[in-house]
Amino acid sequence: MSNQVLEIIKQRSSARAYSAEKLTQTELDSILEAGLQAPTGKNKKEIFFSIVSGDNPILAELDDEKRRLRGQESQPHNFFFEAPVVIFLSAEDDFKWSKVDAGIAVQNMTLAAESLGLGTLIIGCVYDALHGEKKEYFSKQLQIPEGYSFEIALAVGHKTDNKAPHDYEFAKQVAII
Repeated sequence: MSNQVLEIIKQRSSARAYSAEKLTQTELDSILEAGLQAPTGKNKKEIFFSIVSGDNPILAELDDEKRRLRGQESQPHNFFFEAPVVIFLSAEDDFKWSKVDAGIAVQNMTLAAESLGLGTLIIGCVYDALHGEKKEYFSKQLQIPEGYSFEIALAVGHKTDNKAPHDYEFAKQVAII
């Protein structure tokens, strides 16, 4: 017997190339709904979603700051690989489970996107830039609420690459006790 959710998990891979085709409002709403439906610790629902169009100049500024902090020069590819949408997830600073809750929400969103035939890339590489000396500036630009901080991001679009799904080594990664 085939299980649709398990098949989606098996086939999903990180997309690093996207077409210029925009997401439909229905596609975007479905992905956001999947994130909003994710469970949160104590049912706090503290995850906030900032939706940014891939052509928004703030993404280039964020990429420049990430590279500056890493001592890297500008490169032709950016951290979101030209995806038409990047979703930034932030959460309350003082809630113990915020990082876990953001991770659960982003995974729900990746699986929803995959089920719609879309590609995704889970992004953490801008964490230092969004928590550094320009945190207030970037938080304002991304409309992150006061008392919240960036946790993780998701690039979404119509993928044009065919990266294979992740492999694993069951015997090395699992202990059955």
